[in-house]
Amino acid sequence: MNEKDYLMLKYIYEVQNLTKAAELLYITPPALTYRLQQLEKEFGVSILTKNGRSIEFTPEGRYLVQYAKKALIDLRKTKDHMLNMGSEVQGTLRLGVSRVIAHYKLPPILKEFLNLYPKVEINVNTGISDEVYELLRSNEVQVGIVRGSYTWSEQKHLLKEEGVYIISKNPLRVEDLPTIPRINYRNSTDFNEEINNWWYERFTDPPLINMQVDTFEICKEMVKNELGYAIIPQIFLYEDDPLYKEELITRNGKAVTMKTWMLYRESSTHLAMVGKFVNHLKSLDIMEY
Repeated sequence: MNEKDYLMLKYIYEVQNLTKAAELLYITPPALTYRLQQLEKEFGVSILTKNGRSIEFTPEGRYLVQYAKKALIDLRKTKDHMLNMGSEVQGTLRLGVSRVIAHYKLPPILKEFLNLYPKVEINVNTGISDEVYELLRSNEVQVGIVRGSYTWSEQKHLLKEEGVYIISKNPLRVEDLPTIPRINYRNSTDFNEEINNWWYERFTDPPLINMQVDTFEICKEMVKNELGYAIIPQIFLYEDDPLYKEELITRNGKAVTMKTWMLYRESSTHLAMVGKFVNHLKSLDIMEY
């Protein structure tokens, strides 16, 4: 097995589709099928079973996938360390970034960093914070930028803290919220917990959720069109938004906030590119971007 085989097994496992996996590898489906057959001959086992259009890994196939994932991580680490032995800051910096930060703050930060270290290549994975956290835990990325509180025993740095707001097209009273439709959007488990804690401190009835959308942009548009209210962090709001806004405050007068953290392993900072990026991000006020 080689690196291409590792990637092939990883992609097939992730997308559960041979044609899509072939596209990710920039090869034809017949070429992928042929290589799978060669691996099965090499190991003397079946790797996949087919049931109509669906595919499923055999126990032996699943074992090979786990081996392939570990081998890819070890290979990346070896490449990183080899590049790190030189005097220049170079290599591939792998980041996992909350989609909110990736949308609002990341591009100018990366541009600035690459101007300082042009020989660094950057690989960015984005998603909700729960997904980014799992990428960091599994060593898929070297640095994770997440929103909310996560149990992390290694290094963490608070990048920013912001308020959380109720937004609606027209003014409303907080006590009337249980009777007003709410629009939710996909977010981290931690943020949803914070909102639920605030809600059930005040109300016994559950919220009247009538829409569940994928993104905050869709959520805001629904609110602008008077389809309900939403509860969103400050980063989504602009001064000129034609919306009523009210900060989320607990019974004891404390503001509900959303924190953005940088998480990483101390061992990763021994790689010059990771150490430089971590220090670069620590030196910034990302709210200014």
